[in-house]
Amino acid sequence: MSATDPSAQSAAEASAATAEPDRSAPVATVTEVTRLLGTAVAALGGVERDGQTAMAAAVEHSLDNRSHALVQAGTGTGKSLAYLVPAVTHAVRAKKRIVISTATLALQRQVFTKDLPLVLDALEPELGERPDVALFKGRSNYLCVHKMAGGYGEPDEDMLPVSAGPTSDLGKEVARLHEWADVTETGDRDDLVPGVSHRAWSQVSVSGRECLESKCPMHDQCFSQSVREHAATSKIVVTNHAVLGVQAASHDMLGEHHALIVDEAHELVGRITSAATHELTLQRVDRAGRAARRCGVASDDLDRAARALDGALGDCEPGRLRLGLPDELAEAVDLLRAAARAGMTAVQKTTKDSGEAPRAGDSASATAKMATAALTEVFDVCEELLGEHGRYVVWLAPPEGDYESRQAVRIVAAPLDVAGLIREKLIADKASVFTSATLALGGNFDAMARHLGVDDPISMDAGSPFDYGRQGMLYVASHLPKPGMGGISDEALDELAALIEAAGGRTLGLFSSHRAGQAAAEAMRERLDVPVMYQLDDQLPTLVERFREDPRACLFGSTSLWQGIDVPGPTASLVVIDRIPFPRPDEPISQARTEAVARRGGNGFMAVAATHAALLLAQGAGRLIRSSGDRGVVAVLDSRLASARYGGFLARSMPALWGTTDRGTVLEALRRLDAAARDRGE
Repeated sequence: MSATDPSAQSAAEASAATAEPDRSAPVATVTEVTRLLGTAVAALGGVERDGQTAMAAAVEHSLDNRSHALVQAGTGTGKSLAYLVPAVTHAVRAKKRIVISTATLALQRQVFTKDLPLVLDALEPELGERPDVALFKGRSNYLCVHKMAGGYGEPDEDMLPVSAGPTSDLGKEVARLHEWADVTETGDRDDLVPGVSHRAWSQVSVSGRECLESKCPMHDQCFSQSVREHAATSKIVVTNHAVLGVQAASHDMLGEHHALIVDEAHELVGRITSAATHELTLQRVDRAGRAARRCGVASDDLDRAARALDGALGDCEPGRLRLGLPDELAEAVDLLRAAARAGMTAVQKTTKDSGEAPRAGDSASATAKMATAALTEVFDVCEELLGEHGRYVVWLAPPEGDYESRQAVRIVAAPLDVAGLIREKLIADKASVFTSATLALGGNFDAMARHLGVDDPISMDAGSPFDYGRQGMLYVASHLPKPGMGGISDEALDELAALIEAAGGRTLGLFSSHRAGQAAAEAMRERLDVPVMYQLDDQLPTLVERFREDPRACLFGSTSLWQGIDVPGPTASLVVIDRIPFPRPDEPISQARTEAVARRGGNGFMAVAATHAALLLAQGAGRLIRSSGDRGVVAVLDSRLASARYGGFLARSMPALWGTTDRGTVLEALRRLDAAARDRGE
């Protein structure tokens, strides 16, 4: 019996009935941590939940026994408190240093400025101590006082357009940054409201490789250094996955710590893959050459190598290089590697020969540092491209954002697998807790444990306080034709229009591509008398606020809309997913990882493509029920979820909504929900 049949068990019930448990999680007995969790919940005016208590016990067990744990905690479980209370308790009682990582800067800020202070306030009377806590972000997130004082000279010519005068938008932003620099106490970009563009911020900040660190003449006034020194002595450090990416792929940033707690852990593999992915372009080589010349170092060899690279790319089309670099490209990259190494040596010699200590406002040392950073980036990616074949996935890519171009201008290298990096660089000899609302894919934790490099973990599902089977429906439009490669079909657009009309708007549309999403938005604007917004129309926070305020509105989008959107209430009574979000068949990393699994005798499609789709489906469907009062429908316009052999695996990964393929039942349910919301004035 299919999980999408109206008389079938819910996906979660079917999973629980058939799946073997990974390992038993510790039973939540009354311990100091569970007692303190009750204290914290009471202080915040909340109510204890069984799943939250069980999760806190699992985190406590992991910290005490230096073990690894995977904890799935659905929306509304209160997972932040469930890991913060044992973390704070362990930091005080065991005197151990704990790192907590979140997926984004926004979530990191929420944990550090809201959730963690509330827990500290509640527990300090009980523990008799308040552990030092710190926020840790990359250097580029902070204002560089040395750069503001002219220590890095004039910006590189490719950083500012000719029109960037004092009256241009960019010029005005830079002027406001200089005014802010005189009053800020933190130098933290997040404290600048409203914010500025990336191009403006780059005029007042430096990357980690460009920073002079201890050699900076304004080291004692450095905002970033102050934060790092505080973090080095703090018992609890709150960071983000981008920092973990650098930690895993490059060098130690966080120092010694006893335990790592990773929130939104389903995003970690992607972030580390991104951090370990590098590309070689003519623009990057040209920038390195200009930086070297600014130090008085000739760039003739680098320029010749760049011309060789340009000639080797020639008429190459984008695509994966399965057998490594072709001979001509390999020779050009080898020339670049040698030229970059020689340039680095020459820059270092120039700096050493000067013999002068850096002074405030003196840009010579900073110029040398920036040149070394630019040359090192070129050298490192050349090393990867010429390294052991098979460790990296290598492909030729078109210009950034121009997916229709058939001209390759970039050579990209990404790690074939990051599980080893996570295992060796992040969790070796440490307690680790990975938590998210979506870790049990297909009904168990095997896939996520494998991708995260976690061997023999304790795993548990803390559940959710929501009754998904009563609060929501999963509708699969099984009568629709199988989706093709040409975007969204006319039949799917007809189905979408009927669903939105029945719901009275109130629709969050999640599309597998911008092409399909934009086509759907244009079609619905022509057919329906409801506001339809698309993700690219404005800044996402602005669009979400408009969506929240107008109950008849629809918000369509791709990529970032699948995760992190939190709109409780009848505004999002209908969540539509246009198709199963498999990765593109020609996407190099997924393609290579699929082939690697198959070579080991496994099912590459299920291990990579189906797991990727299951994760996004779980996240997307999770946008529907955000509070105990929410009601609604997740509609999937891809008949394969009901008919394909892998459909059960995907359905078991989603919230346990009541499943149906009956169109009439769903349309009537949406009409009732719309009428009830209208009666309430919502």
